[in-house]
Amino acid sequence: MPAGRAPAGGWRTATVAGLRRPIARSVELRFDVHDRVQHMAGQHYVVRLTAEDGYTAQRSYSVASAPGDPLVELFVERLDDGEVSPYLVDVVEPGDELEVRGPIGGWFVWDGVSPALLVGGGTGVVPLVAMVRHARDLGRLDLLRVAVSARTLAELPYADELVAAGALVVTTREANGIRPAARLTAMDLLPLWEEGQTAFVCGSAGFAEAASQLLVGLGIPPTSVRVEKFGPSALDSPGR
Repeated sequence: MPAGRAPAGGWRTATVAGLRRPIARSVELRFDVHDRVQHMAGQHYVVRLTAEDGYTAQRSYSVASAPGDPLVELFVERLDDGEVSPYLVDVVEPGDELEVRGPIGGWFVWDGVSPALLVGGGTGVVPLVAMVRHARDLGRLDLLRVAVSARTLAELPYADELVAAGALVVTTREANGIRPAARLTAMDLLPLWEEGQTAFVCGSAGFAEAASQLLVGLGIPPTSVRVEKFGPSALDSPGR
């Protein structure tokens, strides 16, 4: 999907329609975005906070909801030194209004018709969840193969949905079923790869680099691998 064809939206007012805190130090926020531009699975939004003295801070978060969802869902992990995430996780309540901008991004998007391999680490699974939800809405989960990694199953966002979608789940700090604690390997990914797929890799810089190298090492063309990294400093690439 060329970047020029992906939808984009400017600043909007969003009302918090609901929230859940299924994982410690995190929140799933559901927004009713006024005059919303429908997103594609894989895009993100910027949330901007403005203090009484006029100081602003903003942060990007991947969208977890499917394009057909009437609300925009963001997953936010609390960073102790963050300027935005502590407020979103600890303070925001239903009915609050926030400034948001989006959808943003045209490279890391799934079109809903092409086969894809989704590889995510930790909170990097969030945009992949949007893809899974979109595929489920379309009745085309057969188009996706999914592999995700987390320290423990309890720390994996949307773990139940990912498991229900047939995802391979690797945990690095505990055994998962009969599988011992281990990192994602090339042999894990090999059975999931099929000719014609686009691979979407999302996670921390270290995870994204390692996972993309595994895929290329298996012989997957680098042009078929789309990578999205997140970190503490980027404002316009998705953060947590």
